Amino acid sequence: MLNRALLTLGVLSTIILWSWTAQAQNASTSSGVSAPEVSDALQHDVSPALRDMAKAPRSDSFRSKKFRRLSRQLSQTQVDPVLQTTASSSVATASGLNFAGVGNGDYGFAPNAAPPDTNGTVGATQYVQWVNESFAVFSKSSGALLHGPVAGNTLWSGFGGGCETNNDGDPVVQYDKAANRWIFTQFSVSTTPYLQCVAVSTTSDATGTYYRYAFTQPNFNDYPKLGVWPDGYYMSFNMFNGNSFVGGRACVLNRTAMLAGGPATQICFQLTSTYGGLLPSDLDGSTGPPAGAPNVYVAFGNDSASLDLWNFHTNFTTPSNSTFSHVNIAAPAFAAACSGGGTCIPQAGTTQKLDSLADRLMYRLAYRNFGDHEALVVNHSVTAGSSVGVRWYEIRSPSTAPVVYQSGTYAPDANYRWMGSIAMDKVGNIALGYSVSSTTMHPSISYTGRAPSDPPGTMQGENLILTGAGSQTSGLTRWGDYSAMSIDPGDDCTFFYTNEYLKTNGSFNWSTRIASFKFPSCSGAPPVLTTITVSPASASVQTGKQQPFSATAYDQYGSPMSPQPAFSWLVSGGGVISSTGVFTAGSSSGGPFTVTASSGGVNGTASVTVTALVADFSLSASPTSQSVRRGNTATYTVTVNKVNGFTGSVTLSLTGQPSGSTVTFTPNPSTGTATLTVKTLSTNTRKTYTLTIKGVSGSLSHTTAVALTVTR
Repeated sequence: MLNRALLTLGVLSTIILWSWTAQAQNASTSSGVSAPEVSDALQHDVSPALRDMAKAPRSDSFRSKKFRRLSRQLSQTQVDPVLQTTASSSVATASGLNFAGVGNGDYGFAPNAAPPDTNGTVGATQYVQWVNESFAVFSKSSGALLHGPVAGNTLWSGFGGGCETNNDGDPVVQYDKAANRWIFTQFSVSTTPYLQCVAVSTTSDATGTYYRYAFTQPNFNDYPKLGVWPDGYYMSFNMFNGNSFVGGRACVLNRTAMLAGGPATQICFQLTSTYGGLLPSDLDGSTGPPAGAPNVYVAFGNDSASLDLWNFHTNFTTPSNSTFSHVNIAAPAFAAACSGGGTCIPQAGTTQKLDSLADRLMYRLAYRNFGDHEALVVNHSVTAGSSVGVRWYEIRSPSTAPVVYQSGTYAPDANYRWMGSIAMDKVGNIALGYSVSSTTMHPSISYTGRAPSDPPGTMQGENLILTGAGSQTSGLTRWGDYSAMSIDPGDDCTFFYTNEYLKTNGSFNWSTRIASFKFPSCSGAPPVLTTITVSPASASVQTGKQQPFSATAYDQYGSPMSPQPAFSWLVSGGGVISSTGVFTAGSSSGGPFTVTASSGGVNGTASVTVTALVADFSLSASPTSQSVRRGNTATYTVTVNKVNGFTGSVTLSLTGQPSGSTVTFTPNPSTGTATLTVKTLSTNTRKTYTLTIKGVSGSLSHTTAVALTVTR
C-alpha cells in the first residue's frame, strides 16, 4: 500500500496502451459485478537468470506507506459466540528452522519504508521471502542465504516501463506446486499506467530465468493478492481513484500461457464499493480441485455476521462467457478489532498503539481437497473482550454448498493477537501464526494450531517463535500489511511462517523471522486405520440384561481417525449384539465371550461374561426420620422391594432403638409391607437414635436405616 511523495493520483498523463475486448469497466450488473473485462498483457519477455542480474538501486529516503482503508460499515456491538478464552498446553508440534529474514541489520539490509509487507513461501528446495521492496532466497533445509537481499524490481531489469523503473512493493511471492514454478508479483503505481508486474520462473530454481509480464489496471490497484489454481493465476485488488475506494477487483491471468512464456490474457471483474478485501483461494496439496471447479473468492460481509463468496468461472476460449457469481453465507458474529480496523494494539514501554488492519481478511485463503471434502481456511482480527484476537474459519464445500464448518476466535489471555496467516496440512492439522503484544510485551511472533481430533472451533496452546525486543515508536502506527503461512510441497506437512518484530525500540527499524514446524501426526503417508479399541474392555452382564460397547479407530500416528469409520459388531456367543454395539445377554450364564468391532480389516475386541439372574430383595422405610416425646410411640412403614422375581418372605428385626423400648413388626415375616412400631419409655435419654432395620430370607440379608429423635 505504498504511496510515494511524487505519486500523482489524478488524470493519466500518458497514453495507456491497453485494448479492452469487453464492456467498459463501469458497466456493472445489479449484483454489483461488472461484465468481464478482457485485456492482453501490455508486454512480456524472458529474463536473464536472476543470479546474473545486477542489483537495482534502492531508495535511500525514509517513508511511511499510506494506508488505504476500505469503506465499510462494521458493527462494533456484536457478541462473539465462538470466543476461546482458554487453551490447553502448547500446540504439539516439532520445531524446525528459525532464522532471520530480510530486516534491520540482517544480511546488510536496512529498512527505509514502513510498515513491512512480510511475505514468503517455500518451494522444492528454497524459501523465498519478499518484504516491501526487497527479496531474498534461502535454502529451505538450512536457512542459509542463497541470493539477495535485492530490490524487487531487479527481477524486471531490462524489461522497461514502470515494472523496471518503479519498485513500489505490495509484493507477493508464490510457488506453483503442480508446475514447480515461482510466481513473483508487485504493483507499479508511481507512474501510470498502473501496472501489476508478474514474473513466472522457468524452473524450480528461484535464482534462474523468468517469463515476465506487465498487466494494466484502470485505477490504483492497491493490496494485490495472488492465488494459484489449475486454470489460472487469480488475483484480487482494492481499487482506488485517488483516495476514494472504487471497489474490490478480481482478475485471472492465463496460467497455461505464462508457464510457456507466451502472450497472456487477463479477465477481470470489477465490484462496486460495497465489496472489498477479497482473497482468491490458493491451492495447497497434490490433489487439485474437482475438474472445472471455480476459484472461490472470500471476504467478510458488511453485516459482521456473514461471509461473502464469489465463484470465478474462467473461460479463456470465450472470455465473455466467464462469470463471477456471489453468495452470502452465515458466520458467527464478530466486531472488527479496534473500532472497525483502526489503531488500538498496545506495546510495552510506550503509549504508541498499532493498527489492527481489521477491515479485511488476512492472506492467505488456503484451499485443500481431501477427497471426501474440500476446505478453505482464512482469518482476520476481531475484538475479543477487552483485547484483540484472531477469528479463523474452516469453510467446506466452498463452490457447491458453502458452509462455515467450524470457526473460533483465539484469545486465550489478555494479550492482543493480530496480523494472522493460516494453513492446513495434508492430514487436516491447522496452523495459525500471528503477532502478539500487550502493555507488558513488545510485539512478538507466535503460532497456535489444532488437530482434527480437537473439539471443533478450538486451538491448542500457543508456541512462541520469537520474543520481540522493541516497540514501534515515533508516531508510526502501522504494523505490517500481512504475514505468511505456507506448506512445504515436498512433504505437504511442514509449515513455514514469517512475520515481523523489532530488535529495539524505534521506527523504520523492523526485522523479520522465518520459522518452520510440523505436527507429528503428519508424515509421508496418509492416515491409515491401524488400531481399534473397544470400551469397556470387559463387562459382566446378567442373563437377559444389556451392555453397550463403543469403539474408537486410530491411525498409524496414534491419533483418532476423523471422521470415525463405521464399525461391524460381532459376539462369539452367549447373546446377541446390535449394529450399534449394544450386547444383550442370553438366557444362560457363561463366558467370557468375545465382542468384536471391525472396520477395514482391523479388529478391536472386548470380553463379556454372562451371569445368572439372582432373585433378591431390598428394604426401604418411610418416613426416614421423625420425632416423639418420651413415652410415646413412633411408627414406620417398611417395604420389601422384590428384585429379579423374588417370591420369598422376609423376617424383620431392629437394632439401635432406645433402651427398654418395645418394638414390633406387623406382619412379620413380610412379603410386601410391614408396620414398625417403637414405643419409648418416659425414662429414655433425649437424643436422636439410628434404627437399623434388618431383613433376612434364607441366605439373603439386607438392611435399611431410619432416624428417631426422642424429645422431652
